[in-house]
Amino acid sequence: MAFSSIKPQRSLVEEVCARIASEIRDEGGGGGNGWLPPERDLALKLGVSRPVVREATKRLELQGLLEVKHGVGTKVVDKLHKPLNGSLALLIPDDKERLRQLIQVRFMLEPENARLAAENATPAQIRRLRAALQELAETQDFETAVEADMAFHRELAAASGNQIANLLLHSLSELIQTSLKHGYSRTSTDNAVRQHAAVLSAIEKRDPAAAAKAMREHLITAEADLALPKAKKAA
Repeated sequence: MAFSSIKPQRSLVEEVCARIASEIRDEGGGGGNGWLPPERDLALKLGVSRPVVREATKRLELQGLLEVKHGVGTKVVDKLHKPLNGSLALLIPDDKERLRQLIQVRFMLEPENARLAAENATPAQIRRLRAALQELAETQDFETAVEADMAFHRELAAASGNQIANLLLHSLSELIQTSLKHGYSRTSTDNAVRQHAAVLSAIEKRDPAAAAKAMREHLITAEADLALPKAKKAA
């Protein structure tokens, strides 16, 4: 006997989730105004019941695509990174261990972001990288320095042209900011400014290998600035 594989069918709620997400992508968010139609109208347009729409919007809210404001409506948001941020503290409750594992992940991710940015960055993205670098170089304020440093890394991820890498970086942004605050509490912005400039220079020259190398050197310094105790070996 010849059997063909069974293709599982999505549930109605999953179909509605996919349709809403598709419409948001196509229309730039809620038909262009940032809000979904009222639940009753959306149910009529999709040909499903209001409980199905309600469950779908709840799922998309948990995924960070929507925000339900009771008594107001359902707003389209860009918080796709939030579910990971919320689970990290539960997964790794020790603060220092989270930072230690974070820097390991950054070594895996960000040199490649820099390499891809050297290949793919648009002139507008390079201008935004320059602006973030300039703000970091000029600020004397601790909080602004952290924000400018984080902005550079976010822009770099976007400039990579890889949407998954970009989302991963955004997913780690809150933890990266905690790491930056920890590092800047012990050192100045001088090394970060110089090393960000080296990364940007390689990107402007369209030199992927140099960009990746410069980012790796930056992360080596960032790891040293954290001055974390060595991980305890498992018994």
